[in-house]
Amino acid sequence: MKKIKIRNYLSRTALLLALCPIHTGCESFTEVDLPSNQLTATVVFQDRATANAALAAVYAKIRDTGFLRGGTNGIGSRMGCYTDELDFYAGATDNTSTFYTNSILPTNSDITGWWADAYQIIYSVNAIIEGTDASQALSQQDKQVLSAEALFIRALLHFYLVNLYGEIPYITTTDYRINMQATRMHQQEIYERLEADLIESVQNLPEIYTNPEKTRANKAVARALLARVYLFSQNWEAAADTASLVIADPSAFSIPDDLDTAFLKESTGTIWQLTPAGEGQNTEDGAHYIFTTTPPPTVALTPGLVAAFEPGDLRKQHWIAEMGETGNLWYYASKYKQRGLTSVSLEYQIVLRLSEQYLIRAEANLMLGNISQARQDLDVIRQKAGLAPTAAQSQGQLLAAIQQERRVELFTEYGHRFFDLKRYGIIDTALTGVKPGWDTTDALLPLPQNELLLNTHLAPQNPGY
Repeated sequence: MKKIKIRNYLSRTALLLALCPIHTGCESFTEVDLPSNQLTATVVFQDRATANAALAAVYAKIRDTGFLRGGTNGIGSRMGCYTDELDFYAGATDNTSTFYTNSILPTNSDITGWWADAYQIIYSVNAIIEGTDASQALSQQDKQVLSAEALFIRALLHFYLVNLYGEIPYITTTDYRINMQATRMHQQEIYERLEADLIESVQNLPEIYTNPEKTRANKAVARALLARVYLFSQNWEAAADTASLVIADPSAFSIPDDLDTAFLKESTGTIWQLTPAGEGQNTEDGAHYIFTTTPPPTVALTPGLVAAFEPGDLRKQHWIAEMGETGNLWYYASKYKQRGLTSVSLEYQIVLRLSEQYLIRAEANLMLGNISQARQDLDVIRQKAGLAPTAAQSQGQLLAAIQQERRVELFTEYGHRFFDLKRYGIIDTALTGVKPGWDTTDALLPLPQNELLLNTHLAPQNPGY
């Protein structure tokens, strides 16, 4: 893995720049002394405000780089094209074409960038964990909260890394002597570490958001991700119980009755979101998915996805828009309504939503044999979409209904479709013959070629590449 050289300048208003490296060299997570005219990393943790600003800047980096950003370079668009959510219309020179045609190489710039950006941010949050722990100035409560937020972010990024690349290193230190020897872990061990980080995060995070716009992690945010982790690791009871803790307080969250408000920054269904870089800016997803001319300039929803909605589903009416003429129509995701600047920001990038927690609990209860509870949660989502209660009766029918509901509820959101097809074991059935060049080995992305060259402990390359 690459050594990361810290060359950024630290100021009172941009403290992360000393913690979150943006330049990469040929070495792996190395530590470089800061020039004498800069604040040292120790100074960051002598004051609650400066330490808080450093962590806030990590959230900004998540928004601006890597797979969790919105728009064309984010996981929602790229993996939507990789699966059966999005059709691609731009030229072959656009990097998205390699995702759409399933012709990704280990040298692909997104594959390399996603990996590098994630591990750079992981390095930064590990520095925050170590810095707060060593601080003699911060109170014990401040240490616990700052470290808990950092643990949440560390788990979040490792979750996406393991689901994209398969076996990966789980990095928990800034010590380059350890990191340069980092090896890939089995998925089970990765999930155990995810759970441990998130459990500690839940224990120490506050119940109340420190920011009313829900842009910083609290207990509910960490629990929402933990519920997902439990679901993916098939710990059904823990998944159901953890999702229930998120759902339990209707004063904190509720699924909006008006679907047009579901992705506004004030949405009652939002658990965690990323704020735009400046006032008046809105999401990259809105700018990317919405098109005003035909044929679409970049991507459009596939006819298969549009046809997957039941008659009368309000999500099709409110979250999908069409352009063109009868017989020659294209469809785009209109969950976000804003394409550009507004006088004030209206929409933030929503990462975790309450609706997912109902679907997590429904699936977990189904696997536990709690059929009636599973139906109830599934019907909560259906009722909000204007649909009648599910007609599914058996466990198999209900599982298919939950899979279907996840498809039409979570489309174009952070790769949910790709992850679901894999964990349900139906990815080949769903994509063979639908996606050009689809192979079984495409269920994992390739490891970045340059990382394999720099760290031989990462070998071997994923099959098929």
